[in-house]
Amino acid sequence: MQIITSKDNEIIKNVKKLKDKKYRDDKKQFIIEGIKLIEEAIEENIKIKMIIVCEECMREQCIEQKLLYQIAKYNCIYVTEKVFLGLTDVKTPQGMLAVIEMQNTEDKINYNEDIIFVLDGIQDPGNLGTIIRTIDSVGLTQIIVSKDTVDAYNPKVVRSTMGAIFRVKVIETQDIIRTIKNITKREYKIIATTLDTENSIYDIDFNKKIIVIGNEANGVSKGILSIAHQKAKIPMLGKTESLNAAVATGVIAYEYVRRKGEMMF
Repeated sequence: MQIITSKDNEIIKNVKKLKDKKYRDDKKQFIIEGIKLIEEAIEENIKIKMIIVCEECMREQCIEQKLLYQIAKYNCIYVTEKVFLGLTDVKTPQGMLAVIEMQNTEDKINYNEDIIFVLDGIQDPGNLGTIIRTIDSVGLTQIIVSKDTVDAYNPKVVRSTMGAIFRVKVIETQDIIRTIKNITKREYKIIATTLDTENSIYDIDFNKKIIVIGNEANGVSKGILSIAHQKAKIPMLGKTESLNAAVATGVIAYEYVRRKGEMMF
């Protein structure tokens, strides 16, 4: 078993470059880290380019034998702890990461889904990751994001999705208003979330709707508000005026689930 000991090794330098969005987009690859995410990637039959394992973790038996048998089928690269720590962004790494091929890189929108969530300038990686995970949990398979939304393949976002990134197609649009207008040609209506309305999300008909979630600080942009067919907010009983973007998405998504359940049963 050959072990890479130098951070200047070409393989290691190329993996490091994947921390940069431009390089990720160019190579159509990204990094996942942690045992659970790698197990899920294997289970979902995701294309794994390579798996990098910290040699010290192997020696200390931090990784279960069953997983070691599974990863042996792939291109495994073994590195020293020092080299591994130069690749990881995690404070307490589990000693294993992988380079993955991006799935569903085409920008075709699935118009068979009842609702389509659009993110307008979401900046926090944790928020985006949680939103993707929520979208997956309610059975939706896509999300549209503006070009100024944090990159979906940012390592922090990927970790926050808990594997949902393998199942939810993230469509990045360079012109969010144009994209939304094109979706409306398929008989979808635009619902913009905003505090500046008396309309409640509980009054929305969730049939063929575009749900726009705005930036954490500034909300939905004026351009989208100007073309929205309807504005809606989550009613608050307490003194808090607004919710975290990911929490708000969850509330709306599960109101959709509740309505769908009523129709089914």
